[in-house]
Amino acid sequence: MIAYLLRRLFYAIPILIGVNLLTFVLFFVVNSPDDMARMQLGDKRVTTAAIQNWKQAHGYDLPLLYNAGACGLEQLTKTIFFEKSLRLVVFQFGSSDDGRNIGEDIRQRMWPSLAIALPVLVIGLACNLSAALFIVLFRATVVDVWSLVLLVAMLSISGLFYIIGGQFVFGKLLHLMPISGYDAGFNAWKFLILPVLVGIISGFGAGTRWYRALFLEEMTKDYVRTAYAKGLSETRVLFWHVLGNALIPILTGVVVILPLLFMGSLITESFFGIPGLGSYTIDAISNQDFAIVRSMVFLGAVLYIFGLILTDLSYTLVDPRVRLQ
Repeated sequence: MIAYLLRRLFYAIPILIGVNLLTFVLFFVVNSPDDMARMQLGDKRVTTAAIQNWKQAHGYDLPLLYNAGACGLEQLTKTIFFEKSLRLVVFQFGSSDDGRNIGEDIRQRMWPSLAIALPVLVIGLACNLSAALFIVLFRATVVDVWSLVLLVAMLSISGLFYIIGGQFVFGKLLHLMPISGYDAGFNAWKFLILPVLVGIISGFGAGTRWYRALFLEEMTKDYVRTAYAKGLSETRVLFWHVLGNALIPILTGVVVILPLLFMGSLITESFFGIPGLGSYTIDAISNQDFAIVRSMVFLGAVLYIFGLILTDLSYTLVDPRVRLQ
């Protein structure tokens, strides 16, 4: 098993290098520092001197890959690639275009994102699995048919509808909770209930329908017929054997999205005014702060690779065939 995990870790290294190079190309070759300066200065007819001053102030006046005017090792280190891209590999995010420490911003904003994402994941997963098992228990009945109709209707509705509808019903009509905002410490709970509730409901249709399909597929396997032949009850077969054998695809879906919890939800945090990483990214895009956007793109790629490694690790726990490799 250790050799299996080591192979997965070594596979992640070239992927991470490739992501770093692709990020560099997108931000500094396709979109040159001069283009960044023009967009930041907000004037297509901005002077050359103003562009040069902006580049010097933000560290974009260096050569891209090779500094022929420097000596020794500085020919490689005094470049935009080293200063702005290569340092991301060791998580040195630097400063934003307005001078804020990006690493400190990430450390502060990850907690509101986790405060929303973790309850949505845990409670939503429990609700989706329970509902899917209940529907499969009454498969090929009226309960199954109308449940499927409801699930398809729920997953067909845009997530914005749930957000706006939740704000209107619980905030405007019932006055049960604030529509938007955030407060530090224990008082944050009243601002988190509505986003968490909306997140659970908006994902209920797609999640439950997918788990229902997984369980129905498992019900056609030979081991299920063998369990019935041995006289096991319907509930024991479903809740013990079928659920256990469906853990691999379930873990695949759950573990891969775990790192994305740190990135937050772009739409939810923006609509509810939660100062998480999602709204942080949206604000950076709106303000054309390329340093923040570049850091968030790279961080998202790193976390996704980490999620794939966690998925492989989870396979070793539930699938004996992987442990023997």
